[in-house]
Amino acid sequence: MRNVIIITTIISSVMTSFAQKSKSIHYPQTRKDGTVDEYFGTKVNDPYRWLEDDRSAETEAWVKAQNNVTNAYLEQIPFRNQLKERLEKLWNYEKQGAPFTEGDFTYCYKNNGLQNQSVLFQKNKAGKETVFLDPNTFSKDGTTSLGEVSFSKDGSKVAFSISEGGSDWRKVIVKDVLTGAVLEDTLVNVKFSALSWKGNEGFYYSSYEKPEGSELSAKTDQHKLYFHQLGTAQKADKVIFGESQKRRYVGGKVTEDDRYLIITAANSTYGNELYVKDLADSNSPIQTIVSDFKNDYTVLENEGSQLFVVTDNKAPNKRIVVIDINVPKSENWKDLIPETAQVLEPSTCSGYIFAHYMKDAVSLVKQYDYSGQLIREIQLPGLGTADGFNGKKMDKLAYFTFTNYIVPGTIYALDSKSGETKVYQKSKCQFNSEDYESKQVFYTSKDGTKIPMIITYKKGLKLNGKNPTILYGYGGFNVNLTPGFSLSNAVWMENGGVYAVPNLRGGGEYGKQWHDAGTKMQKQNVFDDFIAAGEYLIAEKYTSSNFLAIRGGSNGGLLVGAVMTQRPDLAKVALPAVGVLDMLRYNAFTAGAGWAYDYGTAQDNKEMFEYLKGYSPLHNVKNGVHYPATMVTTGDHDDRVVPAHSFKFAAELQAKQSGENPTLIRIDVKAGHGAGKSVAATIQENVDIQAFTLYNMGILKIGK
Repeated sequence: MRNVIIITTIISSVMTSFAQKSKSIHYPQTRKDGTVDEYFGTKVNDPYRWLEDDRSAETEAWVKAQNNVTNAYLEQIPFRNQLKERLEKLWNYEKQGAPFTEGDFTYCYKNNGLQNQSVLFQKNKAGKETVFLDPNTFSKDGTTSLGEVSFSKDGSKVAFSISEGGSDWRKVIVKDVLTGAVLEDTLVNVKFSALSWKGNEGFYYSSYEKPEGSELSAKTDQHKLYFHQLGTAQKADKVIFGESQKRRYVGGKVTEDDRYLIITAANSTYGNELYVKDLADSNSPIQTIVSDFKNDYTVLENEGSQLFVVTDNKAPNKRIVVIDINVPKSENWKDLIPETAQVLEPSTCSGYIFAHYMKDAVSLVKQYDYSGQLIREIQLPGLGTADGFNGKKMDKLAYFTFTNYIVPGTIYALDSKSGETKVYQKSKCQFNSEDYESKQVFYTSKDGTKIPMIITYKKGLKLNGKNPTILYGYGGFNVNLTPGFSLSNAVWMENGGVYAVPNLRGGGEYGKQWHDAGTKMQKQNVFDDFIAAGEYLIAEKYTSSNFLAIRGGSNGGLLVGAVMTQRPDLAKVALPAVGVLDMLRYNAFTAGAGWAYDYGTAQDNKEMFEYLKGYSPLHNVKNGVHYPATMVTTGDHDDRVVPAHSFKFAAELQAKQSGENPTLIRIDVKAGHGAGKSVAATIQENVDIQAFTLYNMGILKIGK
């Protein structure tokens, strides 16, 4: 019989002992300096500014001291190792991705269970399979990961990027596919970049000039698109776009027919320009298709000179238009797939367009031909998230993955002509979905807006207000939170926990208007939506404040930081991860200035400054307040949301927390924003988060 972990609450006398132990934590002394900034006549103290220097010995010593305190606290939790054993056991099964063809070979990513990084395998026409790229050999500790992998047009060469310690700065290596030989010197200092080949002669990539000062925190503001000619030195690479046009984000992609280079350019995370260059003529100019930043534009495919472009221009839920390069003005655009009531996220494969719609954050997929004719609606196995349908025109099969909060991802193969769908790879995860249920509810936010939320838990849950519950949110940057299976959440739920995910404003689940309703001076809507979600769970007796944890990462870390400072009574535990927590200075680091569409900046005007200061988590920690038990998590190599956000916020909390709840910071060393993190590090982080959460809800024992 499968072991089931049952949560046992501790009696009041043990609770008293637990509170005393929490209260006796001796935090490292964090020095304060006299740094003061002035915004529109208002002076703002920033006493922990020195923690922004990630290269200083003092910061390094502070990180070490904080980790020592956090590790000592976590080590006292009696069931921490038990949780780790269970998560490792559940995680330890063979995983496989969908196959794809390049040249004479078929490729597939696999992981035998607990490998730190997934391995790329190659299969020849005779069916012989060999290891092609194994990132587990890139470093001894599994902290170097494989990023972009791009093959030349005939599949004879491959360019791939690697990340060391989780950094967004990448190196690019080029190899001969048949021999495995490295063909030239490694390209360095590549950041926020795809790799797109022009024939077999070379590839386009993007990067910034290496900044002065710290490469992990210094501002990077001018992105450039380069072409690397195979066999030449990187210093000879030609700038294609971004030299005279200063843009924060620039990308280049060659169309599948090798005819056009598509260039996108943006200064923020929303709204981009669109350019095209005819590669048949080496002297052809870069042609402007869209020259403003008012909307999003993505080229899906081309048929000759006609581009199929998905955009929210005059269509908040997005549409696909046909733009002829020869007559590119907007009055000549033609609708291919018009806007509908659902948000559109399309892809192409097998010479078809797969229109992926979201209906209340759940997938609905329709297949169209290139004339815009509906072929069929794809029959999905249930309510959840379908992802994939990407491939080349010549591909006969379109692969997609289906999952939801209680169904591990299964890969399906769709015959694009007949519409026949078969299971290609069923998950080998030892999780019984029949024991759990997941339901969607709609609750009312502060201003009357209806917000969807999916609540997942073990069947037979008693609505008695005593169920440990994680409320997870994001609410920003047009990001969609759709149902997906998580091994760590599976352990949480089999332990009797509830997992709840609301689709907050600021996300993209209901299109541009939903996104905009959670940006700039409407950002408070996001926090109100999250607070209302917690209040709903409490009112319906799924949980209570003593058994509620709020969790989110990156922009979701901001969400948690803002909610715990605005409503410290709402939850027992707060888990802000890699969060944007200093809203007055976020734009001073790396590519942070590009987030201004969502946030605005403190430099915009006095009104925007006061609004940001009014909710900035760092600036709203107050003396005399009982904040939730908090474990801030970050990585010392995070060069997207620099760890100084988390460092300064944790220091403020430790200095001002007046209650008995612990205030800890867990800093992963040689880790970044999250991408490429090793399996071992991912498991340990999730174990520590769950152990900390349960322990602070008054749980000392888990067992059969």
